[in-house]
Amino acid sequence: MTTPPPEPVGEAEPSRPSVSVDTVEALVRRQLSDAFGGVRGFAEAAVPTLLFTILWLSTRDLQLGLVVSVAATVLLLLVRLVQRSTVQYVMNALVGIGVGWLFVHLSARSGGSVDDQALAYFLPGILYSAGYTVVVGVSCLVRWPLMGFLIGTVTGDLTAWRDNDQVVRLCTRLTWLLVLPGAIGVLLQGPVWFAGHTGAMGAGTAVALLAGLRLGLGWPLRIASFAAMIWLLSRDRTPLEGDAVAPTTRPAT
Repeated sequence: MTTPPPEPVGEAEPSRPSVSVDTVEALVRRQLSDAFGGVRGFAEAAVPTLLFTILWLSTRDLQLGLVVSVAATVLLLLVRLVQRSTVQYVMNALVGIGVGWLFVHLSARSGGSVDDQALAYFLPGILYSAGYTVVVGVSCLVRWPLMGFLIGTVTGDLTAWRDNDQVVRLCTRLTWLLVLPGAIGVLLQGPVWFAGHTGAMGAGTAVALLAGLRLGLGWPLRIASFAAMIWLLSRDRTPLEGDAVAPTTRPAT
């Protein structure tokens, strides 16, 4: 009769992933690259809106502007597929056009004029930015900033970063910087859209301003936002407080 092997007296509990300022810095740099995709990613995002605006202002043909925007985006998508490179930025543009087209269709069905339909194309972006600003802003106010969850996806533990107050504060500042461009965009584009919709401003002027704000101001604001994040991370490199998030092993008893 064999004696069963003795059960281990105690086993070390698995440690939680360590979250440090360096982890945040690496993540922000990667997000910076993913968000813009370089000059090509920027162009692929801007071309549809630019074409729509130019064609509508010059011809007042809404369908022509939409069709040409879609055709140009599909062409860019095919080039990406042939080159076997990422289609993320083209797909984002294509989804944006699709949602804009849906709003144009809804405006037409409700009896909206051609001017109303042109303005409807820009409404989804404003609504999305407004909702995003509210949700992300609330996450900061309740001390569960969005940037912390992005860190969690890297470390494998969505809440490990909450163990260190310094990381929570840093993630909160980074998240405010992340949401700032969208908030400014809503504050500037919202009144322009409303003025065009109510007739206080000419529809052509409103559409031109909305396109100018989205392309001419939106991207520079995002670039400035990410640059500020990098500056903050380079400046705020004090040691983490204690060993709150360092891997720990419970001693056997």
